[in-house]
Amino acid sequence: MSSITLILGGARSGKSSHALKLAEESRKPVTFIATAQAHDDEMSARIEKHKAERPANWETIELPLDIAPHVAQIQSKTVILDCLTLWATNLMMQFVRDDLVDEVPFMRAARAETEALLAAIRRTEQEWLVVSNEVGLGLVPPYQMGRVFRDALGWVNQRLAKEADSVVFMAAGIPMALK
Repeated sequence: MSSITLILGGARSGKSSHALKLAEESRKPVTFIATAQAHDDEMSARIEKHKAERPANWETIELPLDIAPHVAQIQSKTVILDCLTLWATNLMMQFVRDDLVDEVPFMRAARAETEALLAAIRRTEQEWLVVSNEVGLGLVPPYQMGRVFRDALGWVNQRLAKEADSVVFMAAGIPMALK
């Protein structure tokens, strides 16, 4: 049976580093699912830096969207999904018109994609390390897109946390077990 560890925290809190550490400690083959997209030179450089930080023998799959259909093909015993925040951003951008998010279809898509991902994961026998930002600790965003994004990712995080076998919150590089 699969296991899910959800690793939450703010930006630069050490979430990804902790996931990498846990995967290395498993001493099992690792697949890294990357959801980032390089839309500019700075992001391209970030992606290349992160690739260089991972062991060369790890498989990397770039999946900005539609992760669930690919889960069954992953052979590794340990899977890092980094991160749900960028995945949700990629999904949301499909519903943006004139700097506003069409909230109802976006939320419907986020829920459907999340449920499909969880169902696909539960059909595996892998250890899943899922990284996501905790976006609910700050101020209410002053614009519609930010509020809708915060609400959607908050729901996604809650759903993953409910299903997860363990939940870790990262602050200043320190992991704190929540579940």
